[in-house]
Amino acid sequence: MTAPPDRPDPDALLTLARREGRGRLKVFLGAAPGVGKTMEMLAEARRRLAGGTDVLVGIVETHGRVETQAAIGDLPILPRSRLAYRGQELEEFDLDGALARRPGILLLDELAHSNAPGSRHPKRWQDVEELREAGIEVWTTMNVQHLESLSEVVARITGVRVTETVPDRVLAEADAVELIDIPPAELIERMRQGRIYRPDQANRALRGFFREGNLAALREMALRRTAERVDADVTGYMRANAIAGPWPTADRVMALVGADPSAEIVLREARRIADSLKAPLVALHVEQPTADPAGSPGHALRLAEALGAETETVVASDLPATILRQARMRNVTRLVIGRGRPGWWRRVTGRTLSAVLLRRATEFTLHLVPEPAGAPRSLPPERRGLPAWAGWAATPALVAAATAVGLGFDGVVPDGALGMLYLVPIVAAAVGFGPVQGGLAATLSFLAWNFLFLPPRYTLTIAGPQDVVGVVVFALVALLLAGTTGGLGRSVRAAQARVAGLRRLVEFSRRLGAAGDKGDLVQAIAEEARRLAGGPACVLLLLPPLPGEAAPEPVVRACVPLDAEPDEASMAAARWAAANRRMAGRGTDTLPSVAWQFRPMRTARGLAGLVGLRLPDAGGIPDAEASRALLALLDQATIALERAELMEERAHGEARAETEALRTALLTSLGHDLKTPLTSIRGAIATLRASGPALSEATRADLLATAEEETARLSRWIANILDMVRIENRQITPRREPVDLAEALETAAARAARVHGRQVSLDLGPRPIAPRLDPALLDQVLANLLDNALKFSAPHGEVRARIGRDGPEVLIAVEDDGPGIPRGDLHRVFDPFFRATRTDRVAAGSGLGLAICRGLVQAMGGRIAAESPATPTGRGTRMLVRFPDA
Repeated sequence: MTAPPDRPDPDALLTLARREGRGRLKVFLGAAPGVGKTMEMLAEARRRLAGGTDVLVGIVETHGRVETQAAIGDLPILPRSRLAYRGQELEEFDLDGALARRPGILLLDELAHSNAPGSRHPKRWQDVEELREAGIEVWTTMNVQHLESLSEVVARITGVRVTETVPDRVLAEADAVELIDIPPAELIERMRQGRIYRPDQANRALRGFFREGNLAALREMALRRTAERVDADVTGYMRANAIAGPWPTADRVMALVGADPSAEIVLREARRIADSLKAPLVALHVEQPTADPAGSPGHALRLAEALGAETETVVASDLPATILRQARMRNVTRLVIGRGRPGWWRRVTGRTLSAVLLRRATEFTLHLVPEPAGAPRSLPPERRGLPAWAGWAATPALVAAATAVGLGFDGVVPDGALGMLYLVPIVAAAVGFGPVQGGLAATLSFLAWNFLFLPPRYTLTIAGPQDVVGVVVFALVALLLAGTTGGLGRSVRAAQARVAGLRRLVEFSRRLGAAGDKGDLVQAIAEEARRLAGGPACVLLLLPPLPGEAAPEPVVRACVPLDAEPDEASMAAARWAAANRRMAGRGTDTLPSVAWQFRPMRTARGLAGLVGLRLPDAGGIPDAEASRALLALLDQATIALERAELMEERAHGEARAETEALRTALLTSLGHDLKTPLTSIRGAIATLRASGPALSEATRADLLATAEEETARLSRWIANILDMVRIENRQITPRREPVDLAEALETAAARAARVHGRQVSLDLGPRPIAPRLDPALLDQVLANLLDNALKFSAPHGEVRARIGRDGPEVLIAVEDDGPGIPRGDLHRVFDPFFRATRTDRVAAGSGLGLAICRGLVQAMGGRIAAESPATPTGRGTRMLVRFPDA
């Protein structure tokens, strides 16, 4: 939305707000090495240091120059960090040291420098970004050839390709840019004197990069880029302070782009004017609410972007006022518009756009671009699928129908009132076919009413003064209705088209949200693209490039219909679009002869994929609303694909983390639960072998018992591992038969008492309870639950077990009075290798017992849960196992 002319522009205020809290950035910009950027920066820094400012030299490259070393003077220097790389020790800027030191001004030479491998950021300008986010003011230097947008231009001029570049936005977001400039002849003289490079390097540079023509071209680039930056500062200041322009500080050209065929001619003429003035170009399209939805300037705006223009689209009803407001906001000095072919009524009344701008745009230079001779006049679009002649045929029919109704009421309704019947065909023709047809209906209605119903009848004569007043009022009302309802009809159709497009977009967003996986997602994108384009469509995703290949390979992942795949010639366009991240194929400037058009889906992380459309017309998608909807589709599809990729990466990351945790737990268990019994067994056997005859009978029996106990423990651990593998691979098939729970629990409790030397309190409840279970699996579940409870209960505490019915289920509860389980770990106690408590007092274990219980219980159709605390004192754990009651 555009701010009123007397208020600051919200975008300009937002730009200022973003700078609040960030450190300032000052760039000393030069045309080439040796112009004196570093010397000027150091001189200014010494002046600020003398004034009491905390200045710190982060890094200054002297390149062995004595003058530069002397210019540092008494400025404090931040020690460099040292990085080991391929057997060498490299010195680099210490980013962490600068953040900890937090100087008032930090000097960083050579903004385009690439950091040594192992640094936090690969580029120095990224270090500067982090410093600014921390609120530190940075001064830096750079040459104009290091700007990313100028690297190709510099390579063509000088024959030297710059590999270290800085994004243009870094310079655009700088708070101050100071140009350091000297004439090329003086710079060459410095080079010959050895004040820039060593003599051997200077001779090579003078024969190559440092030729006078090259330096003059680079100097022009630096001057121009600095002028553009100053112009942007002036425009931003004017917009932030609601100052109406233009300020004639520099030329700026605005091309007014409409939906008519002359828009491209206007753009090319505006580009020529801007190039001759060395001025920036802005392309403005004002979309009116009453505009026909079939017309779209999309192709013209894409041409504007290709010509290097800044594009802007606003919605407003007052076309001239909006154009002038936008021109003043952007400090434009020249307006370029097409002469067009307005209607005769606008020409007679002086209401053409060019005439209004000539009267009101007194502070601008206006350029009128005529249409070329022989240019075809654009035909009015068909409405609602009807041909253009339908309105001219339907309008007389509507008037005739109203006349027939009037003849039916003749003599019943007064003559003057019969004229009101004719307002119906006037409104219907204006809404259905436009104001011109509405005006025709008004004229025919007036003639029919006057001829057939007003006295004297069957003549066009008006008899009385009251009829004259009625006729005049009727004519005014009819013409007013024709004009207003015609505009209303266009507004309604435009609104309906936009609502339909919005509804399609919402439905498509819902489909994207409901897609199960990436395959479903690309299929939904292909189906929607086919519906919008009216022809076959496909979605291509990118395979990572193979070794030796520079670009990824696009691969078709979804086609609608299934047999409509791009041919090999079209795939060449797809590869070009993937490599250059731009449209290619039919209707574009690249490989336009192929049958398919490919549109990239770009994200902040790179290219997500391509959408391919097989278009019958080389001009692209003819329906403007469909073209706009397709652009929205690409945006939504790109976001959905990026979200799907992030979810896949997250799932893979979680799987890797879970696998790593499981591996760590398994190694830990191996290191403790396997090593301990082996050590005990080996110690017992070694003692018996070395001192067997000398040992007493009791000692030998104790050593053998220890070896036997540890062997049994080791066997149980291996058995648990094998059981866990069987459960994970779903190799357990229960053998179901009625099992007496009381008898099974008594047997398991007796065995646990023999192993641990402690009794288990049993509450067997009403008998018999005999669900259909696997006796062997149930016995292992009970043994593991009781073993776990006895391990973690107090040394002389009580372990209780009970059985009973809980609604349609049978319940087994095992409860101890141990330390309990933290509430946050209750959902994890059944995970493999997890142990809620690890103390020296607690018996060793692998953490597999409860995991095996869960797997076996689920295999038998039951469920298991843990509760803690289990006693009023806040201690203890209760394990609950439920099975369906047979």
